[in-house]
Amino acid sequence: MRYNPRMVKTKARTADTRPLPEGAVEKLRPALRGHVLQPGDDTYDTIRQVWNAMIDRRPALIVRCAGVSDVMRAVAFAREHDMLASVRGGGHNVAGNAVCDGGMMIDLSLMRGVQVDPSAHTARAQGGVTWGDLDTECQAHGLATTGGVVSTTGIGGLTLGGGIGWLMRSHGLTCDNLLAVDMVTADGGSVRANAQHNRELFWGVRGGGGNFGVVTTFEYRVHHVGPVYAGSLVYPAGKAEQAMQLYRDFIPSAPDELDCELILTSDQRRRPVVRLMLCYLGPKERGAKLIKPLRAFGPPVSDDVRTISYGTLQHMLDDLPGVRRSHYYKSNFMEKMTDAAIDVMLGRMAEPGVTTPLINFECFAGAVTKVREDETVFSHRKPSFNFTVESSWDGARGSDADIAWVRGTWEAMKPFLASGVYVNYMTDDKDEGQERVKAAFGAAKYERLVALKTQYDPTNFFRLNQNIKPRTQGA
Repeated sequence: MRYNPRMVKTKARTADTRPLPEGAVEKLRPALRGHVLQPGDDTYDTIRQVWNAMIDRRPALIVRCAGVSDVMRAVAFAREHDMLASVRGGGHNVAGNAVCDGGMMIDLSLMRGVQVDPSAHTARAQGGVTWGDLDTECQAHGLATTGGVVSTTGIGGLTLGGGIGWLMRSHGLTCDNLLAVDMVTADGGSVRANAQHNRELFWGVRGGGGNFGVVTTFEYRVHHVGPVYAGSLVYPAGKAEQAMQLYRDFIPSAPDELDCELILTSDQRRRPVVRLMLCYLGPKERGAKLIKPLRAFGPPVSDDVRTISYGTLQHMLDDLPGVRRSHYYKSNFMEKMTDAAIDVMLGRMAEPGVTTPLINFECFAGAVTKVREDETVFSHRKPSFNFTVESSWDGARGSDADIAWVRGTWEAMKPFLASGVYVNYMTDDKDEGQERVKAAFGAAKYERLVALKTQYDPTNFFRLNQNIKPRTQGA
């Protein structure tokens, strides 16, 4: 079925939930190849959990889709019964948009098929695939595409928001390697978008998030990626300031084959500690020569940089800072890492009472900056750093001290930050505000996205995301 905007009711949805008619769920069950979970069912509590334990929501229904027809039926059912709907791929988004209270979770986690065409250098993957799944299948052929730094992250959310990863300086963002999508739209129909068909929608899904529908299949360009020279260097406490200056001065002008992420945290005595995570796409001899200045400094108290498979690298951060912990984030782009900014960050690391303070930098350079500004929704193409401040703690209840530390650090860093933000690192819209959503896309692109949203989702059915409101809702 192709998308037909006349099939979508244009009235605004005034309620998130309402009681389902008796027998409605029992009529839905036999229409699915997958199955439905409700509160009290054996696996309900397991499936509703997402990566961020701070998110503790209870949907009325979880539809575990086995294929595209299930997704279409789930969307149609939710619309018919005026249910709030969320979409779960990997469930890794820090904002927790994959799960809703009282509505329907459309769960794609059973849809994990991957097909790799090594001769064409392409890979097709279903919407529930994780980067661990995709990397395993692609690496069997010595191939990969840019895809996150944690294997349990779903491909869906990361791709639709842009997609940062170890390969981005050499091969661009994940969305730069996206060739096509198959999507279930708000009317319960389906559409395909690529460079030849539905080109405006194809533009919109490359950075516009989950605003336009449920992507059931992604098609990527993949590249030759053999063993990598990768790992981490940890510098001694007392050298954090110099280590951050070294990173700032060395990494932006390094060859595109080298990517490096800086992690600033603190030891048990609240002394700041710097860890550099490195990935060099090339042989050990050239990689070792290239990072010699990083090894000569310090020297590092820990050095595990060695030749490993790309798949091994993708698992190295899986447990940092921990699975099923509560996480609170703030993020923004930073054009320059000044000495004054470094002083502020180091001072914030010494604050008492914070469970796991963490500041992270990713360097935007190389292929990321060579894509035309208007080619994708993703707007942040100038050489820069992506800055994130985070804390995490055990348990689902909020930690006032950790949240206050993140917010305080964020406020202290505002003078050094640019206006843009990476949409995948944003928390919920109540915390961020609509102006921050617009800043994530840029003012000119936001208006274009509003038109696209109005065409494909005029009632804002898909709104559990960094939401672009259609004109029908006063965007």
